[in-house]
Amino acid sequence: MGSIGVFDSGLGGLSVLRTLRKALPCESFIYLGDGERCPYGERSKEEVLRFTKEAVDRLLAEGCKLIVLACNTATAVAIKQLREEYPDIPFVGLEPAVKPAALSTKSGVIGVLATKRSLEGDHFRTTSEQYADRVRIVTAVGEGFVEAVENNEERQPATEALVRKVVEPMVAAGADKIVLGCTHYPFLREVIERVVGEGVEVIDSSEAVARRVASLLDTFNIRADREAKQSCRYLSFAGEEYVEKLKMKDR
Repeated sequence: MGSIGVFDSGLGGLSVLRTLRKALPCESFIYLGDGERCPYGERSKEEVLRFTKEAVDRLLAEGCKLIVLACNTATAVAIKQLREEYPDIPFVGLEPAVKPAALSTKSGVIGVLATKRSLEGDHFRTTSEQYADRVRIVTAVGEGFVEAVENNEERQPATEALVRKVVEPMVAAGADKIVLGCTHYPFLREVIERVVGEGVEVIDSSEAVARRVASLLDTFNIRADREAKQSCRYLSFAGEEYVEKLKMKDR
């Protein structure tokens, strides 16, 4: 039946993969973490589109039946074109969870942490405009967040200082919901929650992605057999050393 392909610029999409594996125990997965050209957030749209198409072609060559762009930046830049070029392949993208945050905020202020390219994306702008009359949206780029995760520095004091610099102004502005708009950021959830303190909820999109994937598997009639045993393979454009890094991070 084929595997579900999951793609990210690096390690971040493993946060989505974990949720998918738990929600879909009979499905098998191929995770492709670019690694060589991470992070994508400050790269040009042309570069991000080219890198994403290379990844999609690799996953399709591996026989993937559905592809998850577990990268907010890649989704913002490439998903519309991918759906046009590969009409027979279901794609699921990542977008900041603005809707649930906007509908549940009590303060009327939500914070969105994302990459520069994601915040510039048409979909984020459109979604934000839908709730502009309901809530105030405070945005910020997680400067250095991706690099900290890629270097396994989540617990370093310097990383907490980075998080404080970016997140504390959101809390000071009254945000009671902080949306994680990059799949690397959930790896920093512990430090983010420590910085924001009680009374501020941190939200990511992985559970919504899992629900969407499950729905598409049914729509396209491509679910794995109920007796199938789950497996997961890891690929990278950065070589075997990075593949081992992916495996270690996913444990």
